[in-house]
Amino acid sequence: MTILDALPFGTGVALAALIGLILGSFIATLVLRWPAGRSVLGRSQCDGCQRSLGAIDLIPLLSALWSRGRCRRCGARIDPFHGRVELGSALIGVIALAWLPGTAGWLWALFGWLLLPLALLDARHFWLPDRLNLILGIIGLVIAGPLLGTALIDRWVGAVICGLTLAAIAELYRRVRLKDAMGGGDPKLVAAIGAWLGWQALPLMLLLASLGGIIWALTTQRKGDQPLGERRVPFGLFACTAAFAAVPLWPLLSAR
Repeated sequence: MTILDALPFGTGVALAALIGLILGSFIATLVLRWPAGRSVLGRSQCDGCQRSLGAIDLIPLLSALWSRGRCRRCGARIDPFHGRVELGSALIGVIALAWLPGTAGWLWALFGWLLLPLALLDARHFWLPDRLNLILGIIGLVIAGPLLGTALIDRWVGAVICGLTLAAIAELYRRVRLKDAMGGGDPKLVAAIGAWLGWQALPLMLLLASLGGIIWALTTQRKGDQPLGERRVPFGLFACTAAFAAVPLWPLLSAR
């Protein structure tokens, strides 16, 4: 038994929520700054008056609530994206530790926190950075075994074979239809997810991601839009969501 398994249920959930809030603050900053070419590690500033923010301004959720969503000096509106990401990150921790107390729950929470910036970057910019995919994949290969009880060889197969298969399908589509079926980061993301889930659960993840993309495309279709077959779909967003959901679903569906 590890120290993570020894934590009382409520303590584990509360600690995961707190860690999620802190990580969510960093994730929101990364998603807003990185695509704009700004330093992710630079000191936080007000977007209105460029004042450097102090510790009292950087408490996740609470600072924005206390200041009513505005800078305390110039009154400029604080982008609500920060609070939404912080809350979403906290919910990832709460869901993971409430559903799977102990080591598996912490691994699931970590999986969700690593997927969150990838999902947001793809949703906002259709961008899945190689560095984030690589970090996700390496961590999965090293520590993700207890998450679903998958052997290292199964996670290697999930990472290498499934990633290459998706890349081959995308290349075949490009050669036949003379246009891209998906972005270059999508196969790398699937490979990184395979390093966490193993090859066995990947078909479920891909099915859920595909269904999510189809539903999104149909529900957001408006008159005058491009045909569904030509619209850009943030597949990475749905792959990340499906990967997180596959963790509790796969054991239920594969149980004998």
